[in-house]
Amino acid sequence: MSYSVCDHREEVRLDALYQLSLLDTSPSESFDRITRMASQIFGLPVAAVSLTDRDRQWFKSRVGIDHWSIPRDTAPCAQVATTTQPLVIEDFQTDPYYADSVLGRAGTRFYAGAPLVTRDGHGLGALCVLGMEPRRASPAELAALVDLAAMVMAQIELQHAFGRIDPVSGLPTRSQFHDDLIDLARDRPGEPRLAVVVDLARDDQISRIARAMGGARVDEMIRESSRALRNALGSARPAYHVGAAQFAFLSPPGVEHAAYQQELRAGFAAIRASSSVRFVTNVAIGLRPFTLGDVSADDVLRGAASAAQDARSIDGAIALYSPSNDIAHRRQYALLRDFGAALDAGDQLRLEYQPRIELTTGRCIGAEALLRWRHPRLGEVSPGEFIPIIEQTSLARPTTQWVLDAAMSQLADWSHKGRDIAVSVNISAANFSEDDLIERIQLGLLKRGLRSDRLEIELTESAIMAQPDRALAMLHELAAAGICLAIDDFGTGHSSLAYLQRLPARVVKIDQAFIRNLTGAAGPDFVLVETMIGLAHKLGFRVVAEGIETAEAAAVLTRLGCEEAQGFWFARPMEPAPFVQWITDRQQQGQLSSRAA
Repeated sequence: MSYSVCDHREEVRLDALYQLSLLDTSPSESFDRITRMASQIFGLPVAAVSLTDRDRQWFKSRVGIDHWSIPRDTAPCAQVATTTQPLVIEDFQTDPYYADSVLGRAGTRFYAGAPLVTRDGHGLGALCVLGMEPRRASPAELAALVDLAAMVMAQIELQHAFGRIDPVSGLPTRSQFHDDLIDLARDRPGEPRLAVVVDLARDDQISRIARAMGGARVDEMIRESSRALRNALGSARPAYHVGAAQFAFLSPPGVEHAAYQQELRAGFAAIRASSSVRFVTNVAIGLRPFTLGDVSADDVLRGAASAAQDARSIDGAIALYSPSNDIAHRRQYALLRDFGAALDAGDQLRLEYQPRIELTTGRCIGAEALLRWRHPRLGEVSPGEFIPIIEQTSLARPTTQWVLDAAMSQLADWSHKGRDIAVSVNISAANFSEDDLIERIQLGLLKRGLRSDRLEIELTESAIMAQPDRALAMLHELAAAGICLAIDDFGTGHSSLAYLQRLPARVVKIDQAFIRNLTGAAGPDFVLVETMIGLAHKLGFRVVAEGIETAEAAAVLTRLGCEEAQGFWFARPMEPAPFVQWITDRQQQGQLSSRAA
């Protein structure tokens, strides 16, 4: 049975309810006071604050009710919680759905309920009133019930400390920023403002300070920064602590963007000059222009934080919100979120295979497995877009495993059909932290009855140099297991020749950037390629050239002694069936040419 969107929403709603720890708690006068007010406004004997649990309606507060809960099934409050909309039932006996409900059978004739909704839009339950006679609810009564329900939610937030003041910085939190911005928009709608987010340090800098000096030093940095920010803004303009090492505040009304940026740059330069951690952190500042009342508080803060991240890549570490950059960041996040589902979907990911050609014979002796993603809404997503994103996250491990499993299963299928093809698979720097990677590869080969030399592992120079000691140890283990190793994108990394000599790799793949414009025996590209091929041969490597797009480039590489090549001149990446057919056609063409000769 598939897990529906409705099921997911209900689980998220229940999680929001359970986090508040309200269910089965003692009565509270603060809630009872609101419940009594609802009863008095409607002139009805029964009222309750009803919370919608998985299978029951539990009453946090009740007037005129002896029991603490009723079954959720056919309870009107459950409908209010799931729809987050007010509900009025003027007469249970004439309502086809609720006439035979628990309340209907108990003699209830009238119901009015207003939803209890969290800040994130999750319905917890309802503030409801009930009567034993049919009646209508006037607009004034219903408006009062909605206001009282909002008071219940305010009380819930107050009692359960959604966090209005950060205990370390002493500044109001993100929740308070949200509420204050709503109030400001109500008082001054249409007024242009700038939201400012100050990001004190990169995550790795915070981690380094904590590792070297302890968490208390990080807390002191936060306190020091909050004091400096309060002093700079003055008492009339509040600052907010909105992230682990992030602060936010609003500009005065009517400021000019460029001038305010200069003012901020000068002000924070002065603050930084006296900072006790100025040499080990980099402050980044993001500005988000907006109009009060037109943009939600969450979007204002998110946009300013996005601009702060953009600021880390430019001079001066201060940036104005860019809608285009923001769209790109949101797309990246959406792709990252959706890729996890794609791994489980079974019909979105696939491998295509690009042939590797032996230049002296023209035979296809292997293929590189390339991951492809057909997104259900976006269509084909370029691997150049999604792979760099997932390599930086915990998805790197399951993605590599998916590719390994799919490639080895395809190898096994070809092997059983008598096709002797080797397949290369790329791994990333993130995979070097996996202690069981080699064991998983060996187990995969063993389960499928594959020879280890049929699988080649490709990794870039940059990936190796990210964790050189760890990489070297793992590569030696892979080589000892009989698995061929290839250095991808050769010539674009920063490894030294001394380090390359220590690698147990058999193959280097010259990056397509050096091959794309290769023509004749003149020009810098020819000299570079000739030098790299000669150097690789002297170090004992077999050479593969990537990105061959012309017959001339293939001929030049053959003369230079390059053993293998791949590129569009030979074939584009193909799915398994077309790939096999391509090999068959190529072999037949070769046989015809041989007979003709």
